[in-house]
Amino acid sequence: MTLRIGIAGITGRMGRLLVEEARAAGAEAGLGTGRPGSASPLPEGAERAADIAALAAGCDVVVDFTNAATAQPHAAALADSGKPWVLGTSGLSAADEAAVAAAGRRIPVVYAANFSPGVNLVLAMAERMAAALPAEQYDAEIMEMHHRQKVDAPSGTAVGMGRAVAKGRGIDFEAAMESGRNGHTGPRKTGAIGFAALRGGQVVGEHTLIFAAATEHIALSHRAFDRRAFATGAVRAALWAAGRPAGLYSMMDVLGMR
Repeated sequence: MTLRIGIAGITGRMGRLLVEEARAAGAEAGLGTGRPGSASPLPEGAERAADIAALAAGCDVVVDFTNAATAQPHAAALADSGKPWVLGTSGLSAADEAAVAAAGRRIPVVYAANFSPGVNLVLAMAERMAAALPAEQYDAEIMEMHHRQKVDAPSGTAVGMGRAVAKGRGIDFEAAMESGRNGHTGPRKTGAIGFAALRGGQVVGEHTLIFAAATEHIALSHRAFDRRAFATGAVRAALWAAGRPAGLYSMMDVLGMR
């Protein structure tokens, strides 16, 4: 039977790409939700669901690239529906992530900062490099740039990089994170994970992790030129999630990297 992929945010840029990629993968992608009050047209052959519950009822798995404000209500509705949830929304708070984790105890949830296979390989390498490069000698700094419309900073992918570094070093990420430095900040703290966020133009996404020592610098970078890379990965995750047991998964699981 053909898998039916429902798309939350179907009228947005990512939503349209998800429709194309889902259909290219042999799945159905004809039902989605749009932003309330939006006059944006639906992709050809698609229908609008009344809400997230109606979307879940009409499909086999939901792919969600909406916004952080929807995370908690979507988590509750999808957990009740029993349908798998592929979540790529960034900027989630601790409470939002707790709601996502709670949903993962009832349904399969694939939650990733970035669905690009390349980015996930970079995250895996970041963790291994952090484990090999002592914090006392190698300062970790993360720089990211996105289009001028992006509303959250640092990006979800940048935060994912920071968490990979923290995991590799066996430290608490929130305690080590330094973002938005301004004014007389004093000397850099040993073991800190620094962030710089740039916004401008229509940059899809650029991320660089730098390990800076007194004797050498090592940079690990990824550039996205087309959002289709994220859509392709998310559809791959949707196909993978169908029929899985309840659990909180990541793109690393989808790629067979853990």
